[in-house]
Amino acid sequence: MITYEYPLNERIRTLLRLEDLFDRVLHFSLADSAYEHHTALLSLFEILDVAGRADLKVDLVQELERQRQILISFRDNPQISEEALSGALYEIEQASSALLAMAGRIGQYLRDSEWLMAIRSRSSIPGGVCEFDLPSYHFWLHRDCERRRRDLQAWLAPMLPIRDGLSIVLRLLRESGRSEHQLARRGSFQLMMTGRSAQLIRVFVPRDLQTVPEISANKYAFNIRFVLPDVLSRPRQDESDVQFDLTFCSL
Repeated sequence: MITYEYPLNERIRTLLRLEDLFDRVLHFSLADSAYEHHTALLSLFEILDVAGRADLKVDLVQELERQRQILISFRDNPQISEEALSGALYEIEQASSALLAMAGRIGQYLRDSEWLMAIRSRSSIPGGVCEFDLPSYHFWLHRDCERRRRDLQAWLAPMLPIRDGLSIVLRLLRESGRSEHQLARRGSFQLMMTGRSAQLIRVFVPRDLQTVPEISANKYAFNIRFVLPDVLSRPRQDESDVQFDLTFCSL
């Protein structure tokens, strides 16, 4: 199955973007080549941009505390594993403590680096980080890969509490929904949102189907139009009946 996720508010949209960026930084920073470490650094700058748009730390701490209170209410419930409950509470408490220990604006230590901000500024220009533009960055890219990796990890480490906090929130959100089997007749599906409260919609499509869901939603209705992707021309609607699974998630 291929999973397609559609956020229904700006907060969840921000968390999904950050999740993707953190995954990208961690993936490319573990590689060895200079090109991959360059991609990791650019992704780190993107995290700086996305995380700086909202009071993200406060939102995460508040949501984690809300989830902690919900889990505490399950204590002494014979249907709930005490060991699993204690583990979940410990994970939330550790993540909250790490977030509260973060001082100042997210990523301010990166903004304070003249060298990093010069790279960030030049990277917005096509081809702007060539060796003749930033010779010191060219030098860094030719250092030993272990040295570059240590630098990347040092720049990323202070922001990992954000990654840990949003990972818990998104995991709980995804686990909150129940999957329903659906059919899009002639590639179209519509569902009225009456009585449904959701923050995230997840669509699961069989991997072997050559079709892609285009999703739109508001507080009144949810729509999917399945299209046949074509990289050389405009996508056209899939006229076949498409079976898929649908999950509405809400904390």
